[in-house]
Amino acid sequence: MLKLWNTLGGNSLGRWLVSKIVCFNAPYFSSIKPRFTQIQPGLVEVKLKKRRAVQNHIKTVHAIAMCNAAELAGGVCLDVSLNGNFRWIPVGMTVQYLKMAKTDLRAVCKVDDFHWDSAQDVVMPVSVFDTNGEEVFHADITMRISPKKK
Repeated sequence: MLKLWNTLGGNSLGRWLVSKIVCFNAPYFSSIKPRFTQIQPGLVEVKLKKRRAVQNHIKTVHAIAMCNAAELAGGVCLDVSLNGNFRWIPVGMTVQYLKMAKTDLRAVCKVDDFHWDSAQDVVMPVSVFDTNGEEVFHADITMRISPKKK
């Protein structure tokens, strides 16, 4: 994933293509039409537009759309930060709905210490911000890291 980003992520067409490739491999995420803007070990940023398909009955971004964006940001962040000898799977998510999401959104997963070298559960924190820079949603996603099968 990181190699793909480093090859294609330098322009808007390449970032669009990376987003499409990720959604092809994990089709459920295409429901939010994400656009990656940053991918590097310890930091991933994903944007999603407020549009009818992700709105709830009060015309704000639906909670589950924000959960999807958070899981995508946290999963990709872990994937590009993790040693290639390991795999991961989400095993839990705790969320906080802080404000109504009335604008386009930006989900950011940032971890400073990402040098995992053993099987363990790690928490990937994801904050979702509106276009005013206010945090509207927060998720702590527990990911189980295990060695890849040989």
